[in-house]
Amino acid sequence: MSVYVGNLSFQVTEENVRETFSEYGKVVSVQLPKDRETGRMRGFAFVEMSSEAEETAIIEALDGAEWMGRALKVNKAKPREDRPPARGRDSFGGDRRY
Repeated sequence: MSVYVGNLSFQVTEENVRETFSEYGKVVSVQLPKDRETGRMRGFAFVEMSSEAEETAIIEALDGAEWMGRALKVNKAKPREDRPPARGRDSFGGDRRY
């Protein structure tokens, strides 16, 4: 059970997210993805709660709410899509031939 939290401030920390979301129930985990090249926050998070009722409460309370100067986008997280490996292709979609 996880919620997606978008439009986060780039200064947000895991502690900030845990503190705010714990007001609605038990936070199981927080994931704050970072850009691979720059190491900067990507502006979104995934928050796992201990029950679906807690997730629903968070979505209803925080979707559209202003937090740290930004209007949050909060909804149910969608399952990650499996992508086939990009073998044999370069970044422009062509075949790699060495």
